[in-house]
Amino acid sequence: MSEPIPTVAVKEFTDLGWTALSENPSYLAMTRDGKYLLAVRETSDDNNQSVGYIELFNVDDSGNLSSVNKVSSGGAHPCHVAVNEDGAVIASNYTGGNVTLMRIEPSGELSEVLSADQHSGQGPVVGRQEKPHVHSSLFEPKGKRLFVADLGIDQVKVYTIDKATFTLKPNKYPDIKIAPGSGPRHMAIHPNGKMLFVANELNSTVTVVQMLENGSFRIQETASSLPADFLKTNTCADIHLSPEGNFLYVSNRGMNSIAIFSVLEKESKIKLIGHEDTKGEMPRNFTLTPDGDYLLVANQNTNNIVAFKRNAETGLLTYTDQINAYKPVCLLFK
Repeated sequence: MSEPIPTVAVKEFTDLGWTALSENPSYLAMTRDGKYLLAVRETSDDNNQSVGYIELFNVDDSGNLSSVNKVSSGGAHPCHVAVNEDGAVIASNYTGGNVTLMRIEPSGELSEVLSADQHSGQGPVVGRQEKPHVHSSLFEPKGKRLFVADLGIDQVKVYTIDKATFTLKPNKYPDIKIAPGSGPRHMAIHPNGKMLFVANELNSTVTVVQMLENGSFRIQETASSLPADFLKTNTCADIHLSPEGNFLYVSNRGMNSIAIFSVLEKESKIKLIGHEDTKGEMPRNFTLTPDGDYLLVANQNTNNIVAFKRNAETGLLTYTDQINAYKPVCLLFK
């Protein structure tokens, strides 16, 4: 006799409709005060050449958006944007292989590119690592460093921002080298500030990096996001920690699952404890509710957003509800 399916209180979606229109927005970021939203616009001109922009929106008290301005991202095919508490805005230009710095001006507009750094090199994976491919950036919470994941060269570059000149500067320890062929894509930092987790797209792994007290870095371990018997094609996409830092979640595109890891804080390691089917295909992005009670997945190829109740004690997920959404690629809570 099979075990009964556990039931949970269903948290239902409510479709509030469109709040703004933008051309091919592929990633979002919001200022800490909730007043501004930034969107990556991956667009092309009449000659099919990439013309990427970062668009700034004002957010009113009801959550409605109004476009303020858009500026060139300073590189081809931007795929990620990040903003810190000082209004510094970082664009990751995938095809361009560079990272660019802008800022939200006191006037409330987004500046043009103020500083940029072009990456160089390549990796061993043919067709994916022929040159640099900057995929995401992450500001260190309450810190001065900026981490930039480059899929093409298997590195996480580390910068600081010179506030006097508002330019990007290499950190004292500027590079974190990931295993060749890994393809670092997205990152997360543990609440203790001592661990950086890197989701590697190309070999479906997570690398744990120790952030040492002297400011340097040490690769602690790399763990697969897949079960040992899964032999089909897969790429990792997004990565997030639970609010308290006890569990790490990574999306698998191909297996179409969320890999669930427990975080062994004392050892600076992770342990794979399970997988949850995303009930859709190509989970490019996912997020947790601010209280950590629910995890929501955007399944790009099946046009649905799926919600799971999260068990705070075990880290495991239970399906609750889903809603249709055309090609969802980024989820963000205000």
